[in-house]
Amino acid sequence: MADRFQPINWITVSGGAVVLLLTCLSFGTLGAVAWRAEAVSNLGPQEWSAVRFTLWQAFLSSLFSVVLAIPVARAFARRQFWGRQALITLLGAPFILPVIVAVLGLIAVFGRTGLVSQFIGLFGFEPVQIYGLHGVVLAHVFFNLPLATRLILQGWLDVPGERFRLAQSLNFGTGDMFRHLEWPMLRRVVPGAFMVIFLICTTSFAVALALGGGPKSTTIELAIYQAFKFDFDLSKAALLALLQFAICGALALISLWISVPGGQGAGLDRVTPRQDGSVWLDGLWIGLAAAFLLVPLAMITARGVGGLTELPGSIWGAALRSVLVATASALLTVALVLPLALLAQSLKAGGRLVEAVGYVSIAASPLVMGTGLFILTFAWIDPVSLALPVTMLVNAAMSLPFALRAVMPGLAQVEADYGRLASSLRMSGWARLRWLVLPRMRRPLAFGAALAGALSMGDLGVIALFANPENQTLPLALYQLMGAYRMEGAFGAALLLLTLSLAMFWLIDRGGRRDVDA
Repeated sequence: MADRFQPINWITVSGGAVVLLLTCLSFGTLGAVAWRAEAVSNLGPQEWSAVRFTLWQAFLSSLFSVVLAIPVARAFARRQFWGRQALITLLGAPFILPVIVAVLGLIAVFGRTGLVSQFIGLFGFEPVQIYGLHGVVLAHVFFNLPLATRLILQGWLDVPGERFRLAQSLNFGTGDMFRHLEWPMLRRVVPGAFMVIFLICTTSFAVALALGGGPKSTTIELAIYQAFKFDFDLSKAALLALLQFAICGALALISLWISVPGGQGAGLDRVTPRQDGSVWLDGLWIGLAAAFLLVPLAMITARGVGGLTELPGSIWGAALRSVLVATASALLTVALVLPLALLAQSLKAGGRLVEAVGYVSIAASPLVMGTGLFILTFAWIDPVSLALPVTMLVNAAMSLPFALRAVMPGLAQVEADYGRLASSLRMSGWARLRWLVLPRMRRPLAFGAALAGALSMGDLGVIALFANPENQTLPLALYQLMGAYRMEGAFGAALLLLTLSLAMFWLIDRGGRRDVDA
């Protein structure tokens, strides 16, 4: 047992409690919704249309994100230039960007009065229509192009530099380089990236809510929202949630089935300057990707500065509530991910199953989670008074898969490097956690907490169902300003939300890096 964490009592108890909590949140709340349903509701044509639209938009979003990410990642892999690392980091901003803020930025660029419509209007063309399928796909590509680029770029960087050095000595052209070195890597990396993005787009809610544009552009998650909010058909909501679970589970199995083992071999970790390809073409791809991702943010900043004076007084209370909910969600995420990761690491048999429980919530519906919790507690507590605590809990559960993915590799490395020494010194329990684990896990834990805080800050999910004007959060207030066509105030609120989200991510992540080399 020297090569694993000892299965001490507090790890088993705390980790088991987290597993039980996540199981109840993912499946228990679904059961509560189904139990309260008065009758079995069959899915009609509108619901099956939502299923078809969900799969179609997820396929298109994943396809465009991955196809466009390949030349962008290839350009970053082939070129070294000043500011390259900063640009790569900046292109990752859309992943932590509040969805409703990004939607407003895209409207400012691609909407009927946006930059693109104004430009093509000079040539007599009609304004761009951003609402509907193409708007949903555009927003998903905006969010997921950076993710696909980072995943594929990592695949390129994993190819040993000696392979490219040898290829250059053999006078390989661009086509030869692609066929013998890059294509095998893409076969290994692209299917996984495609399926991850497909899964994210399948559970989309806020994008479809803001840009769907009608019944023909409804996702499963939006159909669940409509079943709760307008029809109060719990049976239909439960059936849709089960269907979403089944689709996401099938996607996960397909992802494992189509994965291709790597065969690049090891190298000497040397960076080999590459001479193949067109410098101008690579620069064009990088420039287009940067413009697509950064211009909407620039538009929010430019128009938001003037809109700050148009903000209603209630915005500041909503901003404070968002900060408090996001902070609590970040702290709860750390409290959940650490015992869960320790339990998964400590178990020889069943560790992968425990880890899998941490990823289940990504396939769950946060709306079903919130409604199930309200159903279970409404006999004792007013549901409206629980809107913020339930939002905090659901946001923590939805952020847990990302935090767990950040923590598990680092925890395994700590055990591989120091586990035998700690065991030989009989270091266990709280001493092992305090002196071995926490000092070396501060950075990934802080990153997971920062990610959870930023995602919670911009969340527009459970709060949209149960909030009233006295407990609304900033994303909901922003959405209501957009619905009332108070666009100047909406841009001001978007700039405020963007600033708070990025500040929270930076402060928490920086706290984990303090006194540690970056």
